[in-house]
Amino acid sequence: MISDGVEGSATYAAAGVDIEAGDRAVELIKKRLTSTRPEVVGGLGGFAGLFKLDDGRMLATSTDGVGTKVAIAQAMDRHDTIGIDLVGMVVDDIVVCGAEPLFMTDYIACGRVVPERIADIVAGIDAGCAIAGCALIGGETAEHPGLLEPDAYDVAGAATGIVTADRLLGADRVRAGDVVVAMRSSGLHSNGYSLARHVLLSVARLPLDSTADLGVPLGEVLLTPTRIYTKDCLALAAAVEVHALCHVTGGGLTANLARVLPPGLTATIDRASWTPDPIFELIADRGRVSPDEMERTFNLGVGMVAVVPESAAAATLALLRDRAVDAWVAGQIH
Repeated sequence: MISDGVEGSATYAAAGVDIEAGDRAVELIKKRLTSTRPEVVGGLGGFAGLFKLDDGRMLATSTDGVGTKVAIAQAMDRHDTIGIDLVGMVVDDIVVCGAEPLFMTDYIACGRVVPERIADIVAGIDAGCAIAGCALIGGETAEHPGLLEPDAYDVAGAATGIVTADRLLGADRVRAGDVVVAMRSSGLHSNGYSLARHVLLSVARLPLDSTADLGVPLGEVLLTPTRIYTKDCLALAAAVEVHALCHVTGGGLTANLARVLPPGLTATIDRASWTPDPIFELIADRGRVSPDEMERTFNLGVGMVAVVPESAAAATLALLRDRAVDAWVAGQIH
């Protein structure tokens, strides 16, 4: 059993993922960057990179993968949904600045090319792009024999979007008194799978086809595609006053919400305003994972957040619910 010093408690770092080390790496990278252009807006550390196209428009870009969720797809020999996860991880980092994703490219590294498997993966990416309203315009598939096992693969992708300067969202718009509107996730999305797999498959030894704890096969729950909020967020920003959006991924709600708060302001979140899905309780229980560790590893049921004026809260909830997004007021900015 991996431990954080509390006997028997599982942690993300001990499962092989060190968030703090990743943060340190970003800081070291910032110090060594020399390549830039005058059109670059801001620096590293945002959800998306921004590049000034002309006086009124900026390009927004992001790149990501889906982490060790691919191990679940490989174990179940089901590869047609992992591409949806990839798109969600990328395009929803772009939409948080108010940008509309335009196009995406993908990269698949594999031990050997199995044409049917590659076609399933790309079909999932294409389906995700359709949900987000962007185009899949190209990609690369590379075989790495000797580096990857024959049936192993990893996926990554990058997307580019566009936003006008007057529609750019971010911390500079956030004000005291704004409310935090949470949008429910579809499950784990694509973060925390190293810890989830360790707890559920290695420690608890639960079979992926087990229905005992969740009422449906565990593998299906773990493979549930990441919800893509892009069109919902764009519709929201076009209809009501939105100050900021926050994509809840690695680091959880607290760490990601902090990224869209200006200096001097904090957010108070009412944790009683929602109940996380049973999969989160199962992980915490079987791995004796502390609440703090759960908080910084998983989204705990919130996949996207909108920060809006209190006067816009009712309209925000109505619009999102009309679009079949489960949303609620989860907190306030002070």
